[in-house]
Formats: sequence, structure tokens, C-alpha cells
Amino acid sequence: MAQYKTVLREAEDDFVEKRSRFIGYAKPVSTEEEALAFIAEKRSKHWDASHNVYAYILRDGGIMRYSDDGEPQGTAGIPVLDVLQKSGVTDVVVVATRYFGGVLLGGGGLVRAYSHTASIALQAAGIVTMRECLMLRVVCDYSQYGRVAALVPECGGVVDDTVFEERVALCFHMAPEDRGSFDKKLADATNGQAAAEETGKKYFEFCE
Repeated sequence: MAQYKTVLREAEDDFVEKRSRFIGYAKPVSTEEEALAFIAEKRSKHWDASHNVYAYILRDGGIMRYSDDGEPQGTAGIPVLDVLQKSGVTDVVVVATRYFGGVLLGGGGLVRAYSHTASIALQAAGIVTMRECLMLRVVCDYSQYGRVAALVPECGGVVDDTVFEERVALCFHMAPEDRGSFDKKLADATNGQAAAEETGKKYFEFCE
């Protein structure tokens, strides 16, 4: 079963540590261009910040990047990246912005602060499991529509679209392991008159 973890939405959270303010931003991305654009956006927004540290991981190409942005080497970017790796997320970018408050945190303090910044950003964004689902389409008569429409959620699928023309076309997605059960029940419900056609595959937040 193909699946991966990422974040659900763009979000932020912040906290203060010894008068330094840390703001964590997280966002789901699918390309390096999207990640870099998000980093540039936050750097522009917080042009007056002491540091705009970042890290991102992408499924495509297994890319991992990070930056300490002026903090002592190994105290900022790597801790942020480490949180992403330990959380098992990918296709995500995190920016950790710091406004220095005049009190030095020391190497260990910085590592803890940036790790916490990344953690609260991920929590705010919501970690979700994305599963690869089958995109399916069933065309049936109006007399069969009610039963077919009920079968989709009954077998773990989710209806994405319904087109009412001369006949009814239901477009939906479901986990690959639910396909066999659905096909059997569909054949029984329509006396073999309707069959599901696979139109592709796509990742969804849920297939249940």
C-alpha cells in the first residue's frame, strides 16, 4: 500500500524563550520551487528578524535541504530537519523565525528552541497520512443510482463527483484493497449491468 505522511495545511505557532521570540511556519509542498517560494515569502515578511532558519523534505528525488541562516552551525537547520525526519513527514517545508531577545541561549538551548519551533509548527499544520487510492467511475441507470451511490461509502470509498445526463456517472476514489469487494457487490446490485472503470490513481488524506 503506497502511503506517506505530510501536513494537512499551512499553519504557524510561536513561543518565547529567554526573551527571544520563535515563530514556526509549516506548509505542504510538492516541489522545490514551492518550498523556496514559501521560504522567500517568510523572509520578506520577517525581514527584520534575527534569523529565518528553514528545512524541507520532498518525496520527488528524496530532496532534503536546510539552512542555519547565521546561527552557529548545527544549532538550527539540522534540528529543524531532524524533527521532520523523526516525524516521518515529507513534502513539507518549515521556516523557524527568531527575533533575538538579548539573552544568549547557548548551543544546547538553540537546538532545543529550534526543535520545539519545528514541532509546534507541525502540530499546528496537522500531520496526516496520504494514501494512494484508485480513481474509479461507474455509469448506471437512474433506477440503479441509489443503490450504487450507497455502495461506494459502504465499501470504504468517497464520491468525488456525480454527473446526471442520459445516465448517471459516479466518480469516486477508494483504497485498492477495497476494489474487489466493491466490484462483487456492484455486480450483484446491478445484475452485472454496471462495472467500475479505473481512471487513474491519486493520493488522498483518507480512503476509509
